[in-house]
Amino acid sequence: MAITRKKITDFVSIIGNVAKTSHYQVNFGGLNASLTDFLVSKGVDKDFIFRESGLRCNSAVIPGSSLATASINGNFMGVQEKMAHSRIFTEMSLQFYVDTDYRMIKFFEYWIDHISNASETEGNARKSDDNYFYRMRYPREYKCDKTNIVKFDEGDGGQIEYTFYGMFPINLSSTQVQYGSSDVLNVNVTFNYERYICGKDDSKSRAIGTAENNKP
Repeated sequence: MAITRKKITDFVSIIGNVAKTSHYQVNFGGLNASLTDFLVSKGVDKDFIFRESGLRCNSAVIPGSSLATASINGNFMGVQEKMAHSRIFTEMSLQFYVDTDYRMIKFFEYWIDHISNASETEGNARKSDDNYFYRMRYPREYKCDKTNIVKFDEGDGGQIEYTFYGMFPINLSSTQVQYGSSDVLNVNVTFNYERYICGKDDSKSRAIGTAENNKP
């Protein structure tokens, strides 16, 4: 193929049309009723969970996935094949600004507490007891049905949406506080989830024909 000379201005529309990292939104939804009631009893109200918490996410990592493979020998003489047998989803890390009421920390601290405190609510054990023990709840009691991360850009640019199923926190990182010059307090949380789908899949997008996962 012949190569033709082009000016830099010919590539401006291509090179300049890139997505920015700073425009996205996180939405927590589908929390179990018992988990929501438990969080409310601890001072984390529903309006904060479903409206404010996602807006306080100042750093997110769009997760990746990979395929686990198995080696197959013998189908062809001298040839080793690899075939996929499972899809593996990586853990996801989110960072949040902490509000002055510390509800952001309480949200995840008490979510993890709800996962592991079945002995307290079902066995009448108290955390201050010397013989207190942890017992995990059933997954359906603490997993979040749907969590969304929507990545978009300014203006009329496109967007990409990720919907996570069965998400729950597995690690609440240590938060450092110190004397000296003050900085914004952040909290880092690592989540596990069953799977995710990429693309629009809500009732509105299905109704207007813009859903990207419309096929059964």
